[in-house]
Amino acid sequence: MNNPDPEPQDPIKIKRLVAAVRRRAPLDAVEVLRNESDENIAQVLRQLHPTMAFKILLRFNETRREVILPLAGQVIAETWEAAQAYPEDSVGRLMEPVTAVFSPRNTVADAVARIRELVQETVVTYAYIVDEQRRLLGLVVMRDLLTSGPDEQLGDIMLYAPFNFMPETSISDAMQAVIYRHYPVYPVCNKDNVLLGVVHGYMLFEQQKFEISAQAGQMVGVDKEEHLYTPWVRSLRFRHPWLQLNLLTAFVAAFVVSLFEQTIAQLVVLAAFLPVLAGQSGNTGCQALAVTLRAMTLGEFKAGAYRNAVAKESLLGFWNGVLVGIVAGVAMYLYATVSGASNPLLLGLVVALAMTGACVASGITGVVVPLTLRRLGADPVTASSIFLTTATDVVSMGLFLWLAKVFILP
Repeated sequence: MNNPDPEPQDPIKIKRLVAAVRRRAPLDAVEVLRNESDENIAQVLRQLHPTMAFKILLRFNETRREVILPLAGQVIAETWEAAQAYPEDSVGRLMEPVTAVFSPRNTVADAVARIRELVQETVVTYAYIVDEQRRLLGLVVMRDLLTSGPDEQLGDIMLYAPFNFMPETSISDAMQAVIYRHYPVYPVCNKDNVLLGVVHGYMLFEQQKFEISAQAGQMVGVDKEEHLYTPWVRSLRFRHPWLQLNLLTAFVAAFVVSLFEQTIAQLVVLAAFLPVLAGQSGNTGCQALAVTLRAMTLGEFKAGAYRNAVAKESLLGFWNGVLVGIVAGVAMYLYATVSGASNPLLLGLVVALAMTGACVASGITGVVVPLTLRRLGADPVTASSIFLTTATDVVSMGLFLWLAKVFILP
């Protein structure tokens, strides 16, 4: 929470802020209000239309929302609570109250008079036509409203059965549905086609952009709800559990290496190439993981896509491993020769084989791990990199040391 404003009850200042916010888009309105006290922000929101207030409140981080919401009045609080009843990352969470609602028997003159009142407080894009049970029948665009006669009924000029969402629709599914539509506003209806609210297209794109931008942080345990101004205690609570998990998985890799202590003691030259193998196979796995997460975000995993993805990453891992393994094998041969190690040629071959096998395994892991986590109900973005790192370290180091033990040591 920001420092209290020195004049939280100044009515002139509040009036000026309300006027400034009304002339701006919600995202810009937040910038106007960001440095104000929570009390001032709440007073401004109370003087706005609930739809506008909802849009602005949605763009504050969770920490400030928790403080502002109880101060913002009953209407705004009820609107917010209604949205929170729907699943996280669903259209319902972004749904706003619908304002321009009419009967098909209303005339154009009736609608124009009402819309003139509404636009003083909020933006009206479409007029929604419903029956007595509030079931959505159609909508009227402003162009048709302006070009029709004042006595024409809205039912005669409306577009029938407009495209709409259900509130439970996920943001990613909604993005897939609107990518070729590009309407400014979409109605939201329940299974009985009752009009519940509307969601703006730019809100869907904003939320999807936020989800994608959060993926890099989630992959290393930085929660998507953490921001620059999140209190350090809250940030610690978000991040630390994942660091503990990462430490535990690192012990697994250390245990595998400890099984080959005698091998390393007899062939000290191997120690120099352990980080090389782990790093290269880890990068291969990260490439596969990035492509898999992108495909999951875009909804590309249809029937049969899982098997094709595994096959593709196996093939890529093999050829990348062969090409990189040749270079690494030559480097090991030269290093072993200069350092006076025995069997430099075999050492080079072991590195090449281990690199190839590790890259194949890491490529497969980069696909299997996120898909498995999603199937188990876990967030694949949050934990995939931790499990991927463990798998690639264990396979690359374990395979390298095992091959050296089998082919080189007596």
